[in-house]
Amino acid sequence: MAAIRGKNTKPELIVRKWLWSHGYRYRLNVKSVPGKPDIVMRRFRTAIFVNGCFWHGHRVAMPQIDNGEMIIYNSECCKIPKTNREFWVKKITRNQERDQQNYRILQENGWYCIVVWECQLKPKLLEHTMQQVELQLNQNFLSIYQRKPILFSESENEYLMVAEEE
Repeated sequence: MAAIRGKNTKPELIVRKWLWSHGYRYRLNVKSVPGKPDIVMRRFRTAIFVNGCFWHGHRVAMPQIDNGEMIIYNSECCKIPKTNREFWVKKITRNQERDQQNYRILQENGWYCIVVWECQLKPKLLEHTMQQVELQLNQNFLSIYQRKPILFSESENEYLMVAEEE
């Protein structure tokens, strides 16, 4: 497992290339942001995590003990190996718990989280997935920088307008 890269993975490069070509600028693997997200967009206060389906257990129902036997429901994109199954279940479960904790900490600090899964970056789904990411980024931007209406009290009528006669 020492050969498994945590940075500059192929799915991450696909997302970065799409964002850059559409004019979005970002920082990579910022250690000061909790959870060390793959892509950080400070202007949008958004952390983007590009997760591998296997390592983060995408759509996998974790074990249910039935008569002392582990039952795991695999998904199309993530299949838990049958050899050394207990190790993999513990590892993936820990990854999922850590992910949830990181997302919660970021949200408590006013950050938005976007998770892009490896299976969503297949050529047929790429454009739709990235448009969804772009839509979420724009919504985040508006929620941060949208002007709040100023409410005036009724005592405003006491003052005369500039061009109004006395």
